[in-house]
Amino acid sequence: MRRFFLIFVSLQLLLFGIELTQPVQQFLVLPWTTLLARGCVALVTLFDANAAAAGKVLWNPATGFGVSIEPGCNGVEACIILAAAMIAFPSSWKHRAWGLGLGFIAVQLLNVIRVISLFYLGQWNASAFRIAHEFLWQGLIMLDVLVVWLLWVRASPTSRLTPP
Repeated sequence: MRRFFLIFVSLQLLLFGIELTQPVQQFLVLPWTTLLARGCVALVTLFDANAAAAGKVLWNPATGFGVSIEPGCNGVEACIILAAAMIAFPSSWKHRAWGLGLGFIAVQLLNVIRVISLFYLGQWNASAFRIAHEFLWQGLIMLDVLVVWLLWVRASPTSRLTPP
């Protein structure tokens, strides 16, 4: 348990440190965030023509309201925590790769729902938007990371007890 904890914390420190560097921000994080905004617009415009993306901002041209997808809101940090937990847990690299891929998808799908819901919630009620943004969705994203990790651990070949 101590080994897991030390590796988990060390990997987070390393990965967050790398993520905060200017080259990673410029060439990975910002393009990912822009892609996230465009993906949200693509989904929203299936049902509502009043959505556009400008860089990392999802906005409604009719009302002028927009949500800017800032660091911490693009799912990257949640994926870093998930990746650190999966790498720290004793399992095969094949199982880790499988978990990292599916985990990334699970976190990002929920994050798309988060961004779109905040886009509409902000147009409806500013205080509800603030509460959902600052409290509700932060917790739900981290709960998603925990649930994905626990499901992955449960599916791990090393987590099954072998008969005596």
